[in-house]
Amino acid sequence: MITELHTRDFYKCKSLLNEKGNLEVKAVIEGVNPGRIFVDNNDSPKTGLIWLGNNDGFFFIGNEENKVFNNDINDFIDKIIIPEAKKLQLNYFIAIGNHQRWNKTIEKVFKHRQLKMSNQKVYEMQKCNYKEKSTPAIEQEYKVLKINKVLFENNDNSLENIEFLRSKLLEFWSSPESFFNKGIGYCIAYNNKIISVCFSGFVAGNVHGLDIETIEAHQGNRLGQEIAHYVVKDCISDGMVPYWDCMETNKPSNVIAQRTGFTNVFNYVVYLFPF
Repeated sequence: MITELHTRDFYKCKSLLNEKGNLEVKAVIEGVNPGRIFVDNNDSPKTGLIWLGNNDGFFFIGNEENKVFNNDINDFIDKIIIPEAKKLQLNYFIAIGNHQRWNKTIEKVFKHRQLKMSNQKVYEMQKCNYKEKSTPAIEQEYKVLKINKVLFENNDNSLENIEFLRSKLLEFWSSPESFFNKGIGYCIAYNNKIISVCFSGFVAGNVHGLDIETIEAHQGNRLGQEIAHYVVKDCISDGMVPYWDCMETNKPSNVIAQRTGFTNVFNYVVYLFPF
């Protein structure tokens, strides 16, 4: 029987971690970022499913050959996960294995679903590889601002669309204070509007998983590369390791990572099916 694990018991899943796997899994289990965990046994879990707090997917952890868990998972998804996901206006179940052995299991267990797959690339940055000279030149009208409490609160109403930044941060963090305590971030403003953001989305130990977004009207102006440099420099100066995760087909994101000095450390498969 699959049941939900209380947050105070998340530590019981640490032994199920793939230490060289996805940062998001570690961040949730360590209690840094929000998420929910469902396991085969609350006292001594062998297999689990992590629902990321930003609704960006479900990670399978632990023993991929757990017959009881694998036999129950479809019924659990249909009766528990899907009804809750629909309330959040989600239309797809995104399945990811915390290690590659899960891939065959996911394909087998969900073979009756309309299963699609895509590839992701994960990069990390070491201080010696940072390419500071690759920082692009951008127009003077663009202002780079550090994301801090004063900017977030925007008491002087200097930023017209502050809700864009607030909503982005709270996709990943349970509160602004959690981000300010653990995260690093910058944004770019143009005509008193935030048009690009880059910040720590997930954090585990000294590794910071970066999230980046530039609004469509300003894409193509190398703002993503510019703002990524600011966050990377802060990470490195604080002894942190920047971590970058993007779709294999997302050429702009891969280019930013490579030009900045990130190194591809592993790849993984994402599966999804509609409901």
